[in-house]
Amino acid sequence: MIELLLVRGDITTVEVDAIVNAANAELIPGGGVDGAIHRAGGTEIAAEAREIVAERGPLATGEAVATTAGRLPARWVIHTVGPVWDQHSPGEARELLAACYRSSLDLAAELGCRTVAFPNISTGVYGFPKRPAAEIAIGEVKSWVGEHPVALQSITFVCFDAENHEIYRELLG
Repeated sequence: MIELLLVRGDITTVEVDAIVNAANAELIPGGGVDGAIHRAGGTEIAAEAREIVAERGPLATGEAVATTAGRLPARWVIHTVGPVWDQHSPGEARELLAACYRSSLDLAAELGCRTVAFPNISTGVYGFPKRPAAEIAIGEVKSWVGEHPVALQSITFVCFDAENHEIYRELLG
């Protein structure tokens, strides 16, 4: 069975096969976790991301693609575009956020990853309420694990802030 883990800290320092980046559709280095990943990982990440966008166009919300991890301890960065809360109906935003987790896990398995770490997708400047976002994240991950019980070894939720960490700790029991 795949182990679900929770840590409070900086996702750029987590030693896993793949970290997930809460990216924008153009995969341009931004703020928050995206900016931190690009700063810590180096220019190789942005260069690969530009090539991906040039080849296939911007990512749709809920999609995921992978690049090198540059100088990060991970092997891969899986970029997924979370929903901006006030640009969708609540139901649509929830489904799009769920798609981020599913597509990222599918891609991690396809890449042969054994360990994956997620940030709190869309809960920063994208404004998704933290508790519903955590419920969706945990629910989707558990559902995916139920369908793919041996695809990975562990999935880690990495919370940068105390509020998200407490919500995840409570929901994970």
